[in-house]
Amino acid sequence: MRVRNHQDNLRNEPVGSLLFRLSFPAALGMAVQASYSVVDAFFVGWGVGHEGIAAVSMAFPLQMLLMAAAQTLGVGGASLLSRSLGAERRKRAERTLGTVFTCTWILGILFAAVAIPSAPFVLYFLGAGEGVLPLASEYARALFRGAPFFAFSIVANNFVRAEGNASFAMMTMLISAGINTLLDPLFIFGFEWGVRGAALATVAAQTATALWLAWYYLARKSAVRLRMKNLPPRAILLKETLSVGAAAFFRQAASSLSLIVVNGSLAALGGGAAVAAYGIVNRLLLFAVMPVYGIVQGLLPIVGFNYGAKQFCRVLSAMRRTIASATVLCTAGAAALFFFPGESVDFFTSSPEVRRAGIDAARILAPGMLVTGFQIMASGLFQALGKAGPSFVLSLLRQVILLIPLVLLFSRLFGLFGVWLAFPLSDFAASLLTFAIYRREMLRLREFCETGDDPTAS
Repeated sequence: MRVRNHQDNLRNEPVGSLLFRLSFPAALGMAVQASYSVVDAFFVGWGVGHEGIAAVSMAFPLQMLLMAAAQTLGVGGASLLSRSLGAERRKRAERTLGTVFTCTWILGILFAAVAIPSAPFVLYFLGAGEGVLPLASEYARALFRGAPFFAFSIVANNFVRAEGNASFAMMTMLISAGINTLLDPLFIFGFEWGVRGAALATVAAQTATALWLAWYYLARKSAVRLRMKNLPPRAILLKETLSVGAAAFFRQAASSLSLIVVNGSLAALGGGAAVAAYGIVNRLLLFAVMPVYGIVQGLLPIVGFNYGAKQFCRVLSAMRRTIASATVLCTAGAAALFFFPGESVDFFTSSPEVRRAGIDAARILAPGMLVTGFQIMASGLFQALGKAGPSFVLSLLRQVILLIPLVLLFSRLFGLFGVWLAFPLSDFAASLLTFAIYRREMLRLREFCETGDDPTAS
């Protein structure tokens, strides 16, 4: 009965109330999830110093690669599951669940086996200097012990949201962030484990989250049954999952690549203080933007299900509402960071050098947030529709096609200021190109909404 209620809500509940019911818990949960990096930076900053923040920042691109791989399976699989439920193809949804879960555990184990021994060499190649490399290596080696649990947590929570159970997905992230927040000061200050303590606190939180999600499926609380016979991966389902999820992978991988370029440029121009300053500002930006990703998580099952059910007017209504909400949230975050940069940076460190660089970065990067919400929502639309091509282009546009060349060029022309300037310029340029692609798709959906035709048949 509950399974049917979830599907009835996705099909019939007023779009405004449905979006709020699905998006608010996800947005709150994502904001809490973003506290991971903020809490780590706070305790590392005061327990180890700005060198510790720089070390964690240098290791973050490696973590983002794991996130990229997991999001490929999670986003792609969730899109396939939503569309299968909308089309009333339950067996296909259950087979998708089994295929993706098996591949997720294989991914996590392989990543840990490769990343743990190779971390020092990779971090040195990425530009970690002598003062940062030992701390960064210590953090990365401890962190990737939890890679299988981290990957499973990301993927499974995507599936929970895809079936419309936003409240459980929110509770999952609250539990994870709560454990991390409690263990960080204990491990860093109480046991005096330094950056390794921050990593182990994260691993413990991720393990608890994975066990919680495993219970959800094994206890048959989910709308889609996890059956042993569906665990062997099916190539056709994996292929479609990877095709749709490729956009999520390239978006995350592009973020990792751009972060590597930015950290390398900052280390060369401003040393560890500049890397630490960007690490702080980047976490604040992430904290401000993560609720928008929560809105996307509420949007995806609505768009995916109703597109599969051929209710295109509901898709259009959902997009208009989410873009407006996302823009308001991002504008508020931009204003806070622009007008109170010093207070924001002081929360993490007492270093005057880091403070100066952080204030400059915050004020220059903040305006780009004004268009970030729209870009995220437009990309989310194409993911939910299963359109891999546009999702792929949009995922690469800002982080690779625009940001990296601008950072490399402007850092040579204007030094440290040029690195900061590259961010808002790439944001606004990407938003213009995104609008052109998005508008075309919206006009197409509006036509089918008015005529009642089926775009999936074209």
